[in-house]
Amino acid sequence: MHFTKKNSSEKRIDFKKKLNNKKILRFPGAYNPLTAKLIAEIGFDGIYISGAVMSNDLGIPDIGLTTLNEVSYRASQISKVSDLPSIVDADTGFGNCKKTIKTFENLGLSGCHIEDQIDEKRCGHLDNKEIISLKEMEKKIRSCVNARKDENFLIIARSDANTVEGLNKTIDRIKAYENAGADIIFPEAMKDEKEFEKIRKISKVSLLANMTEFGKSKLLSANELENLGYNIVIYPVTTQRLAMKNVEDGLKVIFKDGHQNNILDKMQTRKRLYELVEYEKYNTPDKKITDFKTDKHE
Repeated sequence: MHFTKKNSSEKRIDFKKKLNNKKILRFPGAYNPLTAKLIAEIGFDGIYISGAVMSNDLGIPDIGLTTLNEVSYRASQISKVSDLPSIVDADTGFGNCKKTIKTFENLGLSGCHIEDQIDEKRCGHLDNKEIISLKEMEKKIRSCVNARKDENFLIIARSDANTVEGLNKTIDRIKAYENAGADIIFPEAMKDEKEFEKIRKISKVSLLANMTEFGKSKLLSANELENLGYNIVIYPVTTQRLAMKNVEDGLKVIFKDGHQNNILDKMQTRKRLYELVEYEKYNTPDKKITDFKTDKHE
């Protein structure tokens, strides 16, 4: 149950309404359910579930090694702990777009994106990527659209063509992807404001911008992206990078000093952790453990 108030259908409807308001929606990445709860508590608009982050968390590179089972299991856990809509990275469709869409929709996600790279994919901000033909990607998008049961489950088409074929070919692909039925377009690795703006001028649907750190895109503010006409901004790896840097620094201190007394101020306190996991709600005398084991809304 997780004390959420909205079911998956309500989350999708709310998400779609907010998209139509033209105010940019901010979706930080969550690498676990606890981070998703924090994102919701702070007041963000939604949760992004990155395929690269899941690969990183398993200790492997983001090159298409993760499976639909692995990603959907974790995505389901993350999406269920808050009333916010969740978007998940579906890579290249895991070899079966129809099955992928049905899986994510049945698990309560609000949408997913597929990309036009080959199955042996690379991170969107690395060089030497290979992409499939425009016609093959159009076919994938149509398969995704036809597979969904709820029209409010959003199909996002990501194009990695900019660093492979250039901006003009990317524009051609985006037009084709929209005609194939994509609800949202995700132009990956745009370099600067000019490139983001050119995509907006030719696109008829909602647009998603990726503000990942240390990549090919200039880091723009949410206001700047909103002024350029973008509807969603994701920060896919930010929370994992913040966590891992602090974990690494802390472990080095413990290794060197033999204790953690000098880094307690870097840690989340027990009190704050219990607030975030809503410990007291679970500790209510009239509640049984079985009350919390399944989501009654789904």
